[in-house]
Amino acid sequence: MISNDAERNLTTDQITPTHPGDLRVLIVDDEASVRKVMAAVLAQLGLPCETAAGGEEALHILETSQIDAVISDLQMPGMSGLELLAKVRRLHPQLVFLMVTGVDDLRVGVQAMQQGADDYIVKPLQVDGNILSASLARARRVKHLEQEVENYRHHLEEIVAKQTQQLREALCQIELSYDHTLEALGAAIDLRDSPTAGHSRRVFLYSVEIARTMGGLETQMRNIGMGAWLHDIGKLAISDGILLKPGALTDEECRVMQQHAQIGYDLVKGIPFLAEAAEIIYAHHERWDGSGYPRGLKTEEIPVGARIFAVADTFDAMTSDRPYRRALPFKASQEVIEGGAGKQYDTQTAEAFLSIPDKTWETIRRETASSHAYGMATARDIHALSGMIKPMR
Repeated sequence: MISNDAERNLTTDQITPTHPGDLRVLIVDDEASVRKVMAAVLAQLGLPCETAAGGEEALHILETSQIDAVISDLQMPGMSGLELLAKVRRLHPQLVFLMVTGVDDLRVGVQAMQQGADDYIVKPLQVDGNILSASLARARRVKHLEQEVENYRHHLEEIVAKQTQQLREALCQIELSYDHTLEALGAAIDLRDSPTAGHSRRVFLYSVEIARTMGGLETQMRNIGMGAWLHDIGKLAISDGILLKPGALTDEECRVMQQHAQIGYDLVKGIPFLAEAAEIIYAHHERWDGSGYPRGLKTEEIPVGARIFAVADTFDAMTSDRPYRRALPFKASQEVIEGGAGKQYDTQTAEAFLSIPDKTWETIRRETASSHAYGMATARDIHALSGMIKPMR
């Protein structure tokens, strides 16, 4: 217990303002005399306060009143000062918390600071009130700095999040601009070879559909689509006399025409985002049994995207009008591909193709019927493949 003389000393000693600012303080102590003395000291400091006889009462006050600082005794019945400290730090981390300890409790006072107390005050309380003022002011400065650091951290996180989003949007725009470039290249190929108008977009969509059906190719889908879209880019270097010749090509002309696979590969292999698609362009005329060109690759040597394209290309060639014949029905082309499985075509790819219903191919054919449709939608389709999103049709 605190003596009356001690109480008089505390309430009458001259206090030199070391002002902690506008703080509303909660005093927590199971001894009424201690609460009274502490309240008197705070009154001399010009600080309003509330009092609580224990931890539970203190927590209730913190929930219902505006409190900036807590001064709590360490040893109390029921909830101890350390237990109260732990709950205050969890529920009200912004509050200043001072622990009051006895002379024999100094080690516990240090422990309290290690557990989140901002400072501790030593009993007996026959001390200059300036000590309490200085302790509160110091603790509040520390809290203010901690809050500034926390605010800066949150602000920094917001800045990073905003800049990250801006970077994502910029990369998305760059990627979309790449896709528009691809769109223009593919359209140029088809316009150059007018008898096959729409071919690039159809085999692009056919290849993507087959790859989806095969499954397990999600990470390669974009490259498969781009390789199919640009497969004939090398034909831009083939002369009109050969490319647009209405009759059969001579052996020498065939040799020149076959160079378009190598030319196309050489055109795009140095472009980082087309490097893998370039392999499909290079191998799009290879055949499962090794009878294709330009390298005579066979079976697993052929990139999976090129194996898929071989089926898609055959299907489109047979089901499209040509100057020398009308388009064949789906059934005829399916029979050819089924018969060529394990010879010209990869069996797994052929089986995936044959499992796709005719209505899927009919839908694609309708959508690519106009030059406007196949020219303008491909960038959207290629971009959608990045997230394996099926574009709206």
